[in-house]
Amino acid sequence: MGKGIVTASTALLLKRMGYTVTAIKIDPYVNVDASTMSPYAHGEVFVTEDGGETDLDLGHYERFLHQNLTKDNNITTGKVFREVIEKERRGEYLGQTVQIIPHVTDQIKSMIKQVSKDFDVAVVEIGGTVGDIEGLPFLEAARQMWVERPEGVVFVHVALVPILSTTGEQKTKPLQHSVQELRRIGIQPNAIIARSPKPLEPEARKKIALYSSLPEEAVFSDPDVRFVYEVPLVLLKQGYHKRIARLLKLQATEPELEDWKEFVNTLKELEEGPTIAMVGKYTKLKDSYMSIIESLKHAAVKVGKMPKLKWIEVREVEKGKVDLEEALKDVDGAIVLPGFGEKGAEGKIRTIKELRERGIPTLGICYGMQMMVVEVARHLAGLEGANSEEVDPNTPYPVVALLKEQKYVKYMGGTLRLGAKAVRIIKGTRLWEAYRKEVVMERHRHRYDVNPKYLDKLESVGLRVNAWDESGTIPEGIELEGQSFYGVQFHPEYKSRPLEPSPLYTYFLKDVLKNA
Repeated sequence: MGKGIVTASTALLLKRMGYTVTAIKIDPYVNVDASTMSPYAHGEVFVTEDGGETDLDLGHYERFLHQNLTKDNNITTGKVFREVIEKERRGEYLGQTVQIIPHVTDQIKSMIKQVSKDFDVAVVEIGGTVGDIEGLPFLEAARQMWVERPEGVVFVHVALVPILSTTGEQKTKPLQHSVQELRRIGIQPNAIIARSPKPLEPEARKKIALYSSLPEEAVFSDPDVRFVYEVPLVLLKQGYHKRIARLLKLQATEPELEDWKEFVNTLKELEEGPTIAMVGKYTKLKDSYMSIIESLKHAAVKVGKMPKLKWIEVREVEKGKVDLEEALKDVDGAIVLPGFGEKGAEGKIRTIKELRERGIPTLGICYGMQMMVVEVARHLAGLEGANSEEVDPNTPYPVVALLKEQKYVKYMGGTLRLGAKAVRIIKGTRLWEAYRKEVVMERHRHRYDVNPKYLDKLESVGLRVNAWDESGTIPEGIELEGQSFYGVQFHPEYKSRPLEPSPLYTYFLKDVLKNA
């Protein structure tokens, strides 16, 4: 649907009008957070500065707003129920029968207000579909907030307008039905954003307005675009920002967007650049690597070439269904993507070996870096059977091992080494060339890391650590001497912004272009 992009675009327009803005994502699922969910369920898990494992839409919010959000900007049913139950156990409800209304809805309102208290405007996205049973408490809480302060709450409904393949007609019935469902809940939309492959036809706009009890100028078209960063500009042209400001009793000034327009125009005009192999195991759902894909676009504007991405599914490599010689023949560079677990590990190692032996510039991210270390240990250092303890707990050479602080962890969710941590970069290394800083703050999401016990053996074949954590005990990056073969334990993609690309992804693209 693209509700996350609409939310991010709304937030951007309001911020560029001079207001302080935050964005909140409500996910009605009962999970406390996204930490234990498969990327195939909801795409990537986005990590905030304070270590929140959140929905990927928070990544869009941060990129558009160019500001850090917190774990509290992602509200889930699990978080709400946990708070309500803990209050009940502490006796805070003073003997009341705890119910959805008012206790759960009051908790939802409290959480929204707490996150947004220091801002002029909070843009809140309620995920799911209108009518879903799990989303009803959130819609009821939103309705109550409007009742309490009608002049301070605006409802924007994003709905699909499909196009019939036979006639090309835009069908408004699905949107009409969702508006009717909202009304049954007690919510009348103040604006409609119609998602459709093509701009809204005048007749479709007229019909939507009529059945939604809105003027035609309150119906906005959100057609398919090449890059999501175009959406704020598409809505700007239609005067969307003016309607939102007017409804919120704000001054409808023109947003300052010259730098954003320049970025979008440059992005659209970029020539096709090098081919980058994306080596991972969730490649059937590209949203699993959303932040990395977007980081490469940001870096592309900086270097002046748009990379062409070629996806290599490592589980298919394991099964012998991918001819690596054929798959890599036109590849100029490769990113070994992050992930977890045993599945696809051997396919990753096999692909890394091929990349290294061919001299193809290769960047490993988190688990990708760990598999690069395993590959070097096996095939250069002679440590036959070397592995990560995550993949093989009985490996004779655990070159990647469980972090000490993780040994006594009982629960999976929210227990990894998470959030922004200081990374100390060694001068004279590739990482130093990328950042030109001795200390950077980058975000993490891992439970295993390179085992320092094997560094002497690995260094003897040219693999060196190029960065450490603040304590000097956790390797944060590696590189192979004399070759464009390097990786990091952290996730630089989480902090990349359209107007401020990640230094490492920018360096990598320059490295690939230099070697192409």
